[in-house]
Amino acid sequence: MGQPDGGRAGLGQQVPGQQSPGQQSPGQQSPGQGAARQSLVSQVLAGAAASQARAGRDLPPGQVIRRDWPAQHYGPVPRFRPDTWTFMVMGATESGVEHRWDWAGITRLPRCAVTADLHCVTKCTIPAIAWEGIPAAEVLSVAPPAGPVTHVMVWAEYGYSANIGIDDFAADTTLFATAVAGDPLTPEHGYPIRLVVPHLYGWKSVKWVRAVEYLTENRRGFWEERGYHNSADPWREERFSHQE
Repeated sequence: MGQPDGGRAGLGQQVPGQQSPGQQSPGQQSPGQGAARQSLVSQVLAGAAASQARAGRDLPPGQVIRRDWPAQHYGPVPRFRPDTWTFMVMGATESGVEHRWDWAGITRLPRCAVTADLHCVTKCTIPAIAWEGIPAAEVLSVAPPAGPVTHVMVWAEYGYSANIGIDDFAADTTLFATAVAGDPLTPEHGYPIRLVVPHLYGWKSVKWVRAVEYLTENRRGFWEERGYHNSADPWREERFSHQE
């Protein structure tokens, strides 16, 4: 469930990350944060029992249910500075210009709720996570791509990136999550905002998202450049690039 990241200086320079709400120095917790995290994990895992009965039928090959929700990421958890934070859509936009929102602006976009499993390439699955956030389809609507666009590159803090086909990005269940089970994401799980693509392995669900780049040809992201599969379909066990 880690996040791969790499490559864009203007966006910082991130590596595989995780989601998290709140904002403070990496590795530092406020007094109430541990309790909040415990509460969030408990709510997330409350759906596990209901999912367990159907797990054998509904899990992708090689996956097993995990009862906890570990935060996996490469590099430090970034600080959230709401006064300077921005979200950008760039690349091959229909208008030819970049679209940009501040934190207040992005949170005014229409929201949705999606309950879905999160499948990690390490073969564990966290069942029935109740995500809440902004549909990726809404981003496509307010910042349309040009006709030739086939993929997007999702950029995060510290330059982390993941490439996704435009159809995967536009899927009904793909969203930019800001909350889980009614509570904001924790910092290590991607706060303030992370992409969630439930039908792909978890490294495509980029934490700490800062930008979406429209591409007219496919280009590998951080983990894809380091040996992970370009497509990441868990039902086909597309884990590593040698399988392509």
